[in-house]
Amino acid sequence: MLWLPGAYNIPEDFVAAGFGAAVQRRGLPLDLEFIDLELRYLGDDGPLLELRAEVIGPLLEAGVAVWLCGISLGGLLALHFAASYSADLAGMCLLAPYLGSRMLIEEIAQAQGLDQWQPGPLAEVDAERRIWRYIQRRRDDAAPLYLGFGREDRFAPALELLAGNLAAKSVIVIEGGHDWRTWTSLWENFLDSRFA
Repeated sequence: MLWLPGAYNIPEDFVAAGFGAAVQRRGLPLDLEFIDLELRYLGDDGPLLELRAEVIGPLLEAGVAVWLCGISLGGLLALHFAASYSADLAGMCLLAPYLGSRMLIEEIAQAQGLDQWQPGPLAEVDAERRIWRYIQRRRDDAAPLYLGFGREDRFAPALELLAGNLAAKSVIVIEGGHDWRTWTSLWENFLDSRFA
């Protein structure tokens, strides 16, 4: 499982929050790697291409199943990667992913939901539109996508839009906001529901 941190977070924050310890306590056969992507701007695909070439590609060649996971902005980056390379992934775990600007979320909501929304030609160059087009086109037989977030999360309206396009068993909503305490609880829930 490759984890991408949120804005202003570093890989060591996952360790401090007990993500690795939660796996060890359960004796699960999961290897976690916390990745620090050095993005210059949101549409910068360079770090994602490096991730694919230097980390994911070699793992796949070795026969390792790869889950790409992210928190907040890291969740957006995981979806951005999946929009181009979903076949590389065995699954995704997204905890309170940032899903785009309020203007875009309102545009999707005003279109009466994602099914009716038209991403337009900007989806080719706009990372946020690309990920929503990817979500819109995901099939039921795609690699699993687990979504967790807190009810009081500041991105809840966008997260609820995404949740509405996933199977109910793939979504967990708990009390909490956009913080490590909530994300740690969601992570433990994910481990228990998916791997226990």
